[in-house]
Amino acid sequence: MDRRLSTVAGSTVILYLLFFSLPSEVSSASFKIVNKCRRTVWPGLLSGANTAQLATTGFTLRSGESRTITIPQAWSGRIWGRALCGKDPQTGQFSCLTGDCGSGKVECAGGGAKPPATLAEFTLNGAGGLDFYDVSLVDGYNLPMLVVARGKGRRPANASSSGGSCSATGCLVDLNGACPSSLKVARNNRSRESVACRSACEAFGDPQYCCSGAYSTPDTCAPSPYSLFFKNACPRSYSYAYDDKTSTYTCASGDYIIIFCPLPYTSQKVLSARNDGVPLPLVNKTTMYLPSKHPNAASSPDR
Repeated sequence: MDRRLSTVAGSTVILYLLFFSLPSEVSSASFKIVNKCRRTVWPGLLSGANTAQLATTGFTLRSGESRTITIPQAWSGRIWGRALCGKDPQTGQFSCLTGDCGSGKVECAGGGAKPPATLAEFTLNGAGGLDFYDVSLVDGYNLPMLVVARGKGRRPANASSSGGSCSATGCLVDLNGACPSSLKVARNNRSRESVACRSACEAFGDPQYCCSGAYSTPDTCAPSPYSLFFKNACPRSYSYAYDDKTSTYTCASGDYIIIFCPLPYTSQKVLSARNDGVPLPLVNKTTMYLPSKHPNAASSPDR
């Protein structure tokens, strides 16, 4: 072979190997986190077991702001919103009244949300090559949240024949005002204002509410009046440990928008596109709680 042709061929092989050994941007996902709340939210991010921590694990997001993060392939973890945060003037430690991760700073650095907190949970490129995601109230609730999935029109080589529905999910109602009195988290000892709503497991520690001990299987752990309070208000969200069938969604290689305090007209338009028979979450113009006298309001087990 001519030496020049041999050199060109060798260079081509090297470039080919380099190209296919580089990380592919196509394999990553885009997470756009949006704050539609009337006050600042501090998103927290925690990677799951055997998954590397992201470049950012927490940041400040003022009302109306958004931030887009690139998430690597096969990432699993959770995202939540911290609220009513600030620095202690004496110690300089950063903390939040709800969703605090215990790091003492804006970055959570491997710390998870202290319950109660509304959680968006993800497993990217999971079984069948699909993304799995949900909004969970199993650890309680602190902020309304909407997750919108946008499929990229392609499937990984190992993806199943179904690309998933890429459906929107979330809890759009402000449940803090309607929270059963035994689950309410008050702003302070002098205030009756509820800033979060605990799960029955956290509030009472009873195995039947925690799906633990003798209640650790789907056959023995059933929905409770407390979990049904969350489910009736937010039918697409996880309400207790074995609430998989109506709460987990799939998408093939999606990009995601996570919205805190989504605007009602946007939420209704997005969620009404579904055709699975699951009723729309209860929403009003300001995502304020719906009082019990409302005919469609969630019933409270304390009432």
